[in-house]
Amino acid sequence: MPLKSTNDGESRCNWSLAGDEQYIAYHDEEWGVPVHDDRKQFEFLTLESAQAGLSWATVLRKRENYRRAFANFDPEKVARFTSKQIEKLLTDPGIIRNRLKITAAVMNARLFLEVQAAFGTFDQYIWRFVDGRPIRNAWQNMKQVPATSKESDALSKDLKQRGFKFVGSTIVYAHMQAVGMVNDHLVSCFRHKTVARLK
Repeated sequence: MPLKSTNDGESRCNWSLAGDEQYIAYHDEEWGVPVHDDRKQFEFLTLESAQAGLSWATVLRKRENYRRAFANFDPEKVARFTSKQIEKLLTDPGIIRNRLKITAAVMNARLFLEVQAAFGTFDQYIWRFVDGRPIRNAWQNMKQVPATSKESDALSKDLKQRGFKFVGSTIVYAHMQAVGMVNDHLVSCFRHKTVARLK
């Protein structure tokens, strides 16, 4: 199946046109771009965990609400959330009101800080699983793009051993795609070459 295009004439990964303009902008500007900022890593970790069982488009539409609700994704602040604050989040219509996911986000923030303390930064920790360099794939169609990989299996296992929640291999692989640890843009997508040049 050929890639779809928008009015600008650029060819894109088919999945990017399943949502609105915000969804396309996410594909064009963020997806696959290497992230080395810990707060951004925590943001994607929180959002990917919230996505479990839902569409990414649903989570993306709520991203600004999550930013507000989760202290602009500052893991130090989120780690200090009290049970009272968690109960308040459960009444917030702007986010996904799932108790397990909300409590997991708070617990993951505490564990995130532990990883920072052990490795210097979360970035140093997570990029070890791809030897510090993005994996550059060359998929021809979306059916070839995997849901997991040996790297996501290893990272998922390690995160679980550290106590992180909602970090199954599929969620972790989506995180790796989001933060540029793997470039899964199709070769016919205009972003593939651009992202491949990034480090």
